[in-house]
Amino acid sequence: MDKGAQMPINMEQERCYQFRAVAAVRRRSAAQSIRDLMRPHVTSYETPNMLTAETILNGRKGEDIFQALTASDLFKQLDILPN
Repeated sequence: MDKGAQMPINMEQERCYQFRAVAAVRRRSAAQSIRDLMRPHVTSYETPNMLTAETILNGRKGEDIFQALTASDLFKQLDILPN
């Protein structure tokens, strides 16, 4: 991952000290901790591609649902040949 971008953050000095202390206890840098917090926030706003969006919608409507006891059975139902 390219870490060339920087993002200054303004906060109260005491909050900064507290954050750095928590990061140190977790043996993570403050920057790593910020990235850890950002990742789920950003991914929660990702937009799926058209096929994924259609698949999600069909699943919610109960369409194109497959049930299998084994991976082999699922592959057969989907007409997928395992490697």
